[in-house]
Amino acid sequence: MSRERVIQIGRDILGKNNGIAADNRALFVADDLLVFNLLSSPGAGKTTLLVRGVSELKRSRPVGVIEGDQHTSHDAERIRATGVPAIQVNTGKGCHLDAAMIGEAYRRLPLLTGGILFIENVGNLICPAAFDLGEACKIVVLSITEGEDKPLKYPDMFAASSLMVINKIDLVPLLEFDLGKTIEYARRVNPKIDVLVVSARTGEGFGALYAWIDRQAGHQRRALEDTR
Repeated sequence: MSRERVIQIGRDILGKNNGIAADNRALFVADDLLVFNLLSSPGAGKTTLLVRGVSELKRSRPVGVIEGDQHTSHDAERIRATGVPAIQVNTGKGCHLDAAMIGEAYRRLPLLTGGILFIENVGNLICPAAFDLGEACKIVVLSITEGEDKPLKYPDMFAASSLMVINKIDLVPLLEFDLGKTIEYARRVNPKIDVLVVSARTGEGFGALYAWIDRQAGHQRRALEDTR
């Protein structure tokens, strides 16, 4: 297959996905729903972060989760154990969620008007960066066990994200990890990226994370008001 043909196929796939993502986004806005797309390597702690987060956020607003994995429903079961509705999407050989999968899964969730939808994408730092799902923001979760250089090795992911959550900060005393260098590398790729430091195990930093979420909700409300 020629290089030109490969490029055209890639454009067709992304173009179709982006059209469905735009439909998703319009539906989310109409439902007054704030949507976040969580991205990371496998094992960075996305699900543990979500379990703690949704358990606390559900006290003040509706919350739902769409879980993406190649196989199993383990993560969705962990979310459901908190009392929060979750839909599992298995991608098989696919390495990312796409907008059509999200649109279908969203229709299977209960109404979340005025709440938050978290999408936990398939664990890798490459494929999910290119696919818009209709979310308000992408959030990349980086655990300190992965090292400082991931933003430079996988720049598309960090360039596409509005927030980098540095997880497992409670392990700093056990590891050689340079927090300042990690933030420097991320902002070399994306000067506007916000950064928060948390421990999904202990809850450290979650207050700041919830404050960031509240700010995004305010931005979305103001943007909607400006269009009326």
